[in-house]
Amino acid sequence: MPIAMLFPGQGSQAVGMMASLAGGYPAIGACFSQASQVLGFDLWRLVGEGPAEQLNVTEFTQPAMLVAGIATWRAWCERGGRPPAVVAGHSLGEFTALVCAESIGFEDAVRLVRLRGQLMQQAVPEGSGAMAAILGLEDAAVEEACAQASQGEVVQAVNFNSPAQVVIAGHSPAVDRAMEIAKQRGAKRAVRLPVSVPAHSALLQGAAQQFAQHLATLEIREPRYRFFSGVDAAPHGDPADIRAILSRQLASPVRWTDLVRAVVHDADTLVECGPGKVLTGLNKRIERGATCLALENAETLGNAVEQVGHA
Repeated sequence: MPIAMLFPGQGSQAVGMMASLAGGYPAIGACFSQASQVLGFDLWRLVGEGPAEQLNVTEFTQPAMLVAGIATWRAWCERGGRPPAVVAGHSLGEFTALVCAESIGFEDAVRLVRLRGQLMQQAVPEGSGAMAAILGLEDAAVEEACAQASQGEVVQAVNFNSPAQVVIAGHSPAVDRAMEIAKQRGAKRAVRLPVSVPAHSALLQGAAQQFAQHLATLEIREPRYRFFSGVDAAPHGDPADIRAILSRQLASPVRWTDLVRAVVHDADTLVECGPGKVLTGLNKRIERGATCLALENAETLGNAVEQVGHA
C-alpha cells in the first residue's frame, strides 16, 4: 500500500490546532520549541492560545503551518508509520514536504517561510487584497467570471482545489465583483477566506522575484522521497529544478486537482499530514477510488499507522 504524504497550507490554521496530538507525542513540543528559538517568539503559545487575528497574519501563519506539519510528520515517524512513496503539499505545504523529504533543513525552512509571509504581506497593502472560494462552478466559468469582474484590476483563479471548487484572488473590490458574477452564473456558494494576502495571483509577482533571490542562497538537496509540485503537477528531484519551481510558485496557480490525479499513479493511499482535514475532503472528491486519511488527532494518527502498516 504505497502512500503519499500530503501537507496542508495556509487556511487550515486554527487556534488550538495541535493540542490533541501534543500530549501523546514528545516530538510535537520539541519541534515547536526548536522553531520558537529560530523565530525569537513562542510559536507554541501563539498556536495554542492565539489570538486568532495574529495567527491569521501571513507571516505568522506560514511558520505555524510549516511547523505543525513537520511536528505531525515526526509524530508519525515516532509511532512507526510507513515512509511515503510520494510527498507533496498545497502551496506553503510544499516547503513542509521538502523538509520531511530532507531536501531543505528544518531551521532553514522556518526562517524561509516567515520571510515568504513577510514578502507576501508587503507586496499588497493590508486590506487591499482578498481571496475567496467559489463552489459548484466549473473551472472555465470561474475564469470567465474573473475576466468579466477585473475592470482594470487583478482577479484570477489561483487554486484549482477539486472539481467545482476554485479559489480566486486579487484586488479586494474585483474579488467581490467576481463572487457576485460567479453566483449569477450558478455557483452554489462564494465565500471569503481568512487569508491576509491574495496568494498565487499576479499581485505577488514582485514578492516572487524577491523570494527567488533568497532561494538562490538556500541549500537544497535531492529529496529522499519523490516530490510533486502543485505548480505543474509533476515530479521534481533535481535541486536546481526544485529551486526554480519554488521561485515560480508564489505567483502561480496551485493545480491541486491535477496533482492528486498524478500522485495516485504512484500511491493509492493519500495521507494528510497536518492540522485539520481540508485536503482529505478535496482528495476524496478528486480521486474517489483512493484511500484518504487525515492525521488530525492522536486517535486518527494511530488508526492510520495501523491501516497502512508500520515502517
